[in-house]
Amino acid sequence: MRKYTVLFFLIMFMIGTDTFLISPLLPTLQVQFGVSTAIAGWMLGAYTFGSAVFALIAGPLSDGWNRRTVLLSGLLGFSVSTIMCGFADSFWTMCLFRLLAGISAAFTAPQVWASIPAVMPAPKISKTMGIAFAGLAAAQALGVPIGSWLATAHWSVPFWTIGITSLLLAPVAFYLLPDIKPAARLGGEQVSILRRYIPLIRSGKARSGFLAYLLLHLGSGTAFAFAGKWMYDRFGLPIGQIGTVMMFLGFGSLLGSMISSHAARKLGNVNTVALGMAMLMVLYAVMPHLPGLPVVTMVYLVIFATLGVIFPIVMGALTSLNASIRGTISSLANSTMNGANTLGAWIAGMLYVQFNGYASIGIFSAVCLALSLGMFLFGGVLGKETTRKPEQSVSSS
Repeated sequence: MRKYTVLFFLIMFMIGTDTFLISPLLPTLQVQFGVSTAIAGWMLGAYTFGSAVFALIAGPLSDGWNRRTVLLSGLLGFSVSTIMCGFADSFWTMCLFRLLAGISAAFTAPQVWASIPAVMPAPKISKTMGIAFAGLAAAQALGVPIGSWLATAHWSVPFWTIGITSLLLAPVAFYLLPDIKPAARLGGEQVSILRRYIPLIRSGKARSGFLAYLLLHLGSGTAFAFAGKWMYDRFGLPIGQIGTVMMFLGFGSLLGSMISSHAARKLGNVNTVALGMAMLMVLYAVMPHLPGLPVVTMVYLVIFATLGVIFPIVMGALTSLNASIRGTISSLANSTMNGANTLGAWIAGMLYVQFNGYASIGIFSAVCLALSLGMFLFGGVLGKETTRKPEQSVSSS
């Protein structure tokens, strides 16, 4: 079973590295392609837009297909698209290849979350989920800084490295993973894509939960999108040093994901998320006004450690809404996250250029977190009733 754990960790590590890579490269790519600060964020947004839109389709489809086939197809598309990013010769071709990479990731990442319960024994599912999530955190801690350091040779090198490594993972996944065929449909009935979303649409708890999840990622994603640009402008950091700071962000996220379950057991889901998000509101608001890079780095570490604690708790609450459509829920969560990051990249560019730089971004992020916390608390998503019994199943809707 360890082979599956390692495979899922590596897949999420590659996807996470590619997802976060653009932020520290943004100043370099902006100069390379000669684009303004206001639209440079779309090199990040193109990826998240593709992932957000196609995840809405990929999740329901994958619930009716062989997950192994879907994962392999997505991984191959992700590899080729990322390699092509290294050959982009203009802003628009980069956006196109990033869009294709995001679409491919939309078919790949949710299959990891949905495949774990199918291939792992029940006692190890939770631990494996945590390790797979740690792959995303490790991508920030190690993958993004390594990519930034590779970019000191040439900006295209990290894209080629990620793409080729992901391509090598495809045959490994082919030989290790068994066929993961969908469960038999009730009466052999074909379930439409829209019908798989009906239980979530009808559930007030699900609606409030996903809206809160959207606001959580909108706040954190907007702040992250221009973090590299702000450090370049404020402290004059070259790309290699930006990558070093990003490493602390990743270590914070990794640390948070490791202590998340302990914090939830100690304080409870509601108290853990409430205290964490309240602290984030303050830190996002004061971040742009901090005097020096060492203090900024330590605050970023605390921010991402807190996010690392919060995200697994929230994701666990969402996936427990309906056990019969985990693929759909996982993909909808992925779509929500990337949709928020896409919108955040656009908002960050507008706020940074037209208003008070990174200070306005900090205030915007704090407001999003406050609204998100309100939705989580009043929607009851994090309470015990979330896991007491599943919502109405697809087959009965």
